Amino acid sequence: MTLLKRIGYYLGGFSVGLIILAIFLKKKNTEFCYGIDCRILKNIKSKSMVYSEKVTSSIYALDSISIRNILNDADVNMSKSDTTLDSCKVYFVEGTHNEQPIYLTIENCDKTATIQSVTSEE
Repeated sequence: MTLLKRIGYYLGGFSVGLIILAIFLKKKNTEFCYGIDCRILKNIKSKSMVYSEKVTSSIYALDSISIRNILNDADVNMSKSDTTLDSCKVYFVEGTHNEQPIYLTIENCDKTATIQSVTSEE
């Protein structure tokens, strides 16, 4: 068997395996977070949300469902975030709500994620 045929069989089997794997993982709603933004947001969403007094009294008071929707498609601005802290890291999250930009400052601790501020301007 020539090398070209071996490569062809290998690529054929590999592609069939990838298709089968994609079908099974799609049914399970599996999410692969390889990027730093995705891992941070997944970590924040897995914890209980706590709202600071500043957020509950602000004009941009959003309910928890709106916050979760914002976090689904948000980006973490690492240059504005404070990740040097040992106990709780503070992240600056940029998202959209009703097609207008929303900026969240979230303090990510071990068991809770506290939303410190919600604004519509940087």
